[in-house]
Amino acid sequence: MKTRISRTIFSALILFLLAGCALSQDQEHPQAWLKRGTKVTLPAPTLSSPLRHQQLLTATVNDKQQSLLVMLDADGQKITLAALSPVGIRLFKVTYDAGGIHTEQSMALPELPPAAQVLADIMLSYWPIKDWQAQLPEGWQLTDIGDKRMLTDAKGELITEIQYQHQNGQREPVMIIQHHFDYQISVQNVDDPS
Repeated sequence: MKTRISRTIFSALILFLLAGCALSQDQEHPQAWLKRGTKVTLPAPTLSSPLRHQQLLTATVNDKQQSLLVMLDADGQKITLAALSPVGIRLFKVTYDAGGIHTEQSMALPELPPAAQVLADIMLSYWPIKDWQAQLPEGWQLTDIGDKRMLTDAKGELITEIQYQHQNGQREPVMIIQHHFDYQISVQNVDDPS
């Protein structure tokens, strides 16, 4: 079953890549999958304080790994997520603003979840719980306990787990584990320490 879901994620990625910008520009109320059969509308792209990071994301799906360098820029009004391969080849750029999600796709990477799904995972990691809770289906909960954030469905099943550590006085995500779709994304900040 998990292999079939992972294949579904890969198939969705390929369709997403083929559709390119046209698919995402029409999406005024962008959505992402929480689990099979359950989508959620993403919270607004606004944040009370800007967020800028360069991160190395390593996705593991079916024991296969794919890494990409991501530039995350949330200026308070929009989110921009640009991804490069480890050798500097541009893979995609996603912008989420009041008009929806806009995507520029350069090359297919079947080992990664769709770009919009990666954006949703990052937002789950950084956005305040109150912004997410209003979007979640009835009975779903997003809670912080210590250095973990956990998303559970209406039956109490753990769907997504985010692990944090403190860096430079900030709580930063280091691992996103999507239990239902059986993938994980490790997050390593590579910002200059200046």
